[in-house]
Amino acid sequence: MRAFRIKINSWTSSFRYPNLISGFQPTLEVPPISTVMGLINSALGKYLENCEIELAYYFDYKTKAIDLETIYQIKANDKNFPENTVKPNVIQREFLYDCHLFLYLANEKLLSAFYKPFFQLLLGRSGDLASIESIKEVELQEINNARIGGQVIPFNGNYLPGQIQALPKYFSNTIPRKNIGTEPYSVISYHNPIETQLMGYHPSFEEFDSDIYLHKFTI
Repeated sequence: MRAFRIKINSWTSSFRYPNLISGFQPTLEVPPISTVMGLINSALGKYLENCEIELAYYFDYKTKAIDLETIYQIKANDKNFPENTVKPNVIQREFLYDCHLFLYLANEKLLSAFYKPFFQLLLGRSGDLASIESIKEVELQEINNARIGGQVIPFNGNYLPGQIQALPKYFSNTIPRKNIGTEPYSVISYHNPIETQLMGYHPSFEEFDSDIYLHKFTI
């Protein structure tokens, strides 16, 4: 399979648990598909819709740490619109340091946006600035019994071990945003790759030791 590999780096990343509200905010060890779709939208400078998506990615990082972060809570009124009041709150935020995302796309129109992204790329929060290190064409070899790490895999039908989280594929282009395509995923860290019975793709001469899983969906 012919594809294009985009290597994206950031000093820090943090991917919050979607439904956790507490004084301590842990991070997922792999970005959800919705985060990757956000990167693609930022590069394009527009909201993608009514199209079929095929993508694969692998994510790793050097270490974890915890920082203090001020968040601003905005209360909604009875019509679910924000009120003109803001309440600051200090929380502990877990983050990842020295992060690398390897994104694989087959669609050349999507790829072209990454040569000159329209908006700043982010890997998580608004302060997690990301940059593109390289873009290259690669050949992916289809294989059985893929070895998977540094990825999220749909749990239904695959039932892989890992951290099980309900994650969205996408968000609506509305205020407030709405989750789209939420389903359970196995979050499999690059620290703990697993042998599977999945069909996957093997990237030759890559910087990491994992096969990759191809996500296909319509938005």
